[in-house]
Amino acid sequence: MDILPLLIGISVVVAIAIAGIFVWAVRSGQFDDLDTPAVRILTDDDEEEAPPPR
Repeated sequence: MDILPLLIGISVVVAIAIAGIFVWAVRSGQFDDLDTPAVRILTDDDEEEAPPPR
């Protein structure tokens, strides 16, 4: 039972760190556009990468 206060303290520190990282990610714009990456694979980029005709 002596380890219980230490484990509670560690879990509180980890929870605060996770919350801080989440707030940083939201403020830096990581979750601004959730739809474009899902449909980006469907676009055809071959025409842009092909060499110009001679």
